Order: sequence, then C-alpha cells, then structure tokens
Amino acid sequence: MTYVAGKTALVTGASRGIGRAVARRLAADGVLVAVHYGSNEAAALETVELIEKDGGRAFPVRAELGVSGDVDALFAGLEAGLSAWTGQVRLDVLVNNAAINGGGPIDVITPEAFDRLVAINTKAPLFITQRALSLLNDGGRIINVTTAATRIAMPEAPYAMSKAPIEVLSRSLAQTVGARGITVNAVAPGPTVTDMNPWMLGKPEVQQMVGTGNAIPRVGQPEDVADVVAFLASDAGRWVTGQVIDASGGCFLGPKI
Repeated sequence: MTYVAGKTALVTGASRGIGRAVARRLAADGVLVAVHYGSNEAAALETVELIEKDGGRAFPVRAELGVSGDVDALFAGLEAGLSAWTGQVRLDVLVNNAAINGGGPIDVITPEAFDRLVAINTKAPLFITQRALSLLNDGGRIINVTTAATRIAMPEAPYAMSKAPIEVLSRSLAQTVGARGITVNAVAPGPTVTDMNPWMLGKPEVQQMVGTGNAIPRVGQPEDVADVVAFLASDAGRWVTGQVIDASGGCFLGPKI
C-alpha cells in the first residue's frame, strides 16, 4: 500500500510494541515518521534504525508524557524534525498510541496511580491532538489506540476507564473536523504480545491459553494492529470516520458453542 507516500506522521510511544510496528508500517508506505519516546532513547533509535534499514525515513522525538510541559516538549522536537527533513512544519497523520498499564484492579489502585493513568492515557492524547490540529493538513488522519477492554468486564477497570474517553474523543472530533476532510478513528487491540504485557512474553503456553478467548484462536501481534492503523491512514480509509475499529481477533465475542 503506497497511498500515503510522501506524507508525514507522528506516532507516540513508537519505541516499542504496537507503536514501533505502526511506525515501521507507515514508513514502509513512504511516510516520514516522527518516532516519539518517553525515556528509552536506545529503543527509539533502534526503531529509527529498523525503518532506515527497510529504506524508510524517520527521526526520534523525546518527550515524557503526563508531566507539566509535555505537549510543548513534544511539539518542539516534532516541529524541529519536520522542518529539518521537509523544510516545512506540516503533519498528515497523528497516531496517539502512547499509554501505560498498571495500577491494579479497583480494590487496590491508589489515587496517585489513577491520576498517572489518566495523565498519560487520557489527558496527553487530548492535548496532543489539540496542538496537532493547527499542523494537520486537510484530508489528514487522526488515529487513537484504545483497547478492547472498554467493551469487556475485566479486573483492570481503571486502565479501561482511562482509555474509554479516547473513544468518545474520536467520535466527537470526527464530527468537528470532518469538513476539512480529516478522519478520526480509534483502534482497539485485544491481548497483544508486547512489553506492555510482560506476562505473555516468551511464554507460548500462556499465549495459547489467552488466545482461546478469541474468535481467531491466537493472541495478537503488534503487526496485526499496525496493518489496521495503516489502512485508516491510507486513502483507502478516507470514508471511515468516528469509528472504533476492534482489532482484537474477536476477543471474548461470546461462548464458543
């Protein structure tokens, strides 16, 4: 797919996991990708290196999210990188992927842990999007990564609560920016083998067990989600907006009779 060749994108949380897979997929389609990371510079540089080895273009942008001045720091690096690479500061695709898990279920989570979940998973995407709108070209794409846990009763309710507003934002913003030809959608992965789910890493028996809960009986890989994001970012996704696209392999659709 080369529908987005020559475009620019910001992918938050792109140093590892789903974000890395998204960055690599978009770069393979010809997009110049700003690889955002919070603290793991080595991982971000590895993402850039992998993209360049595949013939793509990318540059790293550091900004710790969930702290004062996070959006300013992110866009200072983004704008400097875009200017250096393209001579202008314009954006075509924004992928709000960066997030954290943790804090535990409702009976153990603390106010401090919940505040951090909201700061990174809810507040940061909102204000990153707000800032990006002035840079986003007409016909651009905003893609927010949420979670299938928003439609499933899971013990990690606080995490799902921090993600549910992203789906509301996607629907509402799609209506607001539709006149500019900008689409806004959310992609909802299920259990995916990434550093965010360390309990599955290197444990095929655990992955097999978790996969039995899916209509397609395996756990997700980052590339499964990245391909959906790439579709929404492409011209082929131009008529899809305000939607939550479940990319979970049919996680917990119902009993298998």
